[in-house]
Amino acid sequence: MSEDANSLAASLEGTDLSNLYSVIDRHNVHGLNLVVPEAAKAVIKPWADRADEEKHADSNVDDQLIIHVPFMERVRIRSILLKLGRGESTPKHLRIYANHSNIIDFADAEQTKPQLNITLLEGQTGVVEYPLRSAAFASIHSLSLFFNEAVGDEQSRIYYIGFRGDMRSTKQSQTSELEVPAPHTSDASLVDKAANRAAQQPTAR
Repeated sequence: MSEDANSLAASLEGTDLSNLYSVIDRHNVHGLNLVVPEAAKAVIKPWADRADEEKHADSNVDDQLIIHVPFMERVRIRSILLKLGRGESTPKHLRIYANHSNIIDFADAEQTKPQLNITLLEGQTGVVEYPLRSAAFASIHSLSLFFNEAVGDEQSRIYYIGFRGDMRSTKQSQTSELEVPAPHTSDASLVDKAANRAAQQPTAR
């Protein structure tokens, strides 16, 4: 493995300052249509616990679920990290709604245009990183994540949700000390295999 690959692998293992776990207001994370309502908080995990499948969130009466994630300060979000259920419990689509003060409900979601609509990858066993290259995610205080259309049409499952980016209040100091590798914008890269692709990753400016 190259030196660059080793460096990237180390950053993804927990030393990456771009992981926004520490600024998520986990106490106020909420979900809609979950079998266990408190499971919305359980899937917001530190990077080191991303492979844990004991804690997860399942949709309840159908395959739709919404998880509202507030932040303790404004952040720029560069990518969302997801570990989803496998097989029939994999949701196929994610709509992202930014900066709603309260959790967006299903009626609002159907009537409101999302900031981004993502087609999620199927058949993945690890964490997948989906880059967000929109100006809509440059100053975020909350996100509502609407997962729907499970492969089996009955239930969606989420194991892990994370974010990479930077805190707006400390952006200048962070960028002066550390260059954070940026993912390709053309497709969603597999985070758990990122070390093998490090030589192809551009450096954030």
